[in-house]
Amino acid sequence: MIEIFGSKKYKPLLRPAILTAWLGYAMVAFALVFDLGKWWNMWRPIFNWQGNSVLFEVGMCVMGYLTVLTIEIAPAILEGLKLKIKEGGFWQKILNPLEKPIYFLHDVVHAMLPFFILAGVVLSFMHQSSLGTLILIAPTKINTLWYTPILPILFLLSAIMVGYPMVIFESIIASKSFKKEIELDILSSLSRKLPYIMGIYFIFKFGDLIIRFDELDFLKYPSATISFLVEITAGLLVPFFLLLFKRVRRTPGWLFFACLLIILGVALNRINVYLIGYHPTFAERTYFPAIGELLVTTSIICLIMLLYRFFSNYFPVLSGLPEKEEEEKRIIYVLSVKWAWIFRRIAVLLLLIFVLVYSYVHKKSIKESFKVYQTVYSYKVKEKEIPKIQPRTHIMRPKGYQTIYYLSNSILNSKTDYYEPVRFSHRSHDNYLNGNCAVCHHRISFDESDRVEISLEEFHRDM
Repeated sequence: MIEIFGSKKYKPLLRPAILTAWLGYAMVAFALVFDLGKWWNMWRPIFNWQGNSVLFEVGMCVMGYLTVLTIEIAPAILEGLKLKIKEGGFWQKILNPLEKPIYFLHDVVHAMLPFFILAGVVLSFMHQSSLGTLILIAPTKINTLWYTPILPILFLLSAIMVGYPMVIFESIIASKSFKKEIELDILSSLSRKLPYIMGIYFIFKFGDLIIRFDELDFLKYPSATISFLVEITAGLLVPFFLLLFKRVRRTPGWLFFACLLIILGVALNRINVYLIGYHPTFAERTYFPAIGELLVTTSIICLIMLLYRFFSNYFPVLSGLPEKEEEEKRIIYVLSVKWAWIFRRIAVLLLLIFVLVYSYVHKKSIKESFKVYQTVYSYKVKEKEIPKIQPRTHIMRPKGYQTIYYLSNSILNSKTDYYEPVRFSHRSHDNYLNGNCAVCHHRISFDESDRVEISLEEFHRDM
């Protein structure tokens, strides 16, 4: 809104919003260290591309967007270092040898900002929508209240919808915490736009429910239905009508409450889609985070709050540079207008190249995947017959699923040496699911009425 549409009156909200986003994404990357079994391989997606994988795209976009946010927050950090140099004392002695590089980097970052702002918008649109695309691979496991082909659009629109409320929420809390006056005029003006954005999401959400009404089953999982009604009512309808009233938008308490409802509503939407509405076909228990997982999440939230306070205290985030510094035009290693113009053109060109390269990789990946599929599942390749899938019996499995299949194929087996073994506590995992491997693994159904997976007859026909 500020940099692209030119609404400069919202500029006081810019840096706090960027700081919040930067710390949030950085802590997501930090949390992955706990979630990933082999965290030291986090760098591999950068070099091992899989263009038709949604999860790969999400991972790349999050890494790219964290880089963008680091560049966007850099001016505040560099300006804070410049102020420390001018104040003298202990910090001046330490930073004085770095004075010229700091001034130079500050100029370079400002010249390149248009590229990173543009890239930030593109990357945000890509990965926010892809978080919805990711769940489309499990159509039979997601409750029909949330499973829809337009889930990527709904995820994107809800992410856009929660952006401004998060800025207002953060601004009010920061003002109270730092004992500053709440910028109510700016926040009230910003909140006026929320009903329009919420209205767009509302149209898509309810339009989809109306179109798919015959598919909806409100009685199969009563707890999911209740959670769905809470999400829609408390997280969407109530704040929508509250924000229509000027008195609510002009009262800090009511404005904070309405924005908090929107934030919690979108958070509940994600919990509903990925947890409450997720029903594996043969699962006997629903997933709930362990105490260790809850403690790690709580610790990370506390760390975000601590770091926010640190950067707000020692760098010009909540308040910009002094007026004298803002008016100063002389800086070391000033980049000329011509060089800034060239940087901006190069930035746009690089972004276009990225889009074209990614489109090419995606198209090639689909083509290669289809080629491998045809190769593996054809009876003959270059006049040589490939071994068919061989059945084997597993007496420990539930009745009806004791026959498992394994691929005896040289093409697939040749790839197994590329990967190291992964540590996995299979015994505890198996005990948790009571020996029901079908909860996680794909299977072949022997019941023609079962539409969760293809029937055995269809399997042989496709083969």
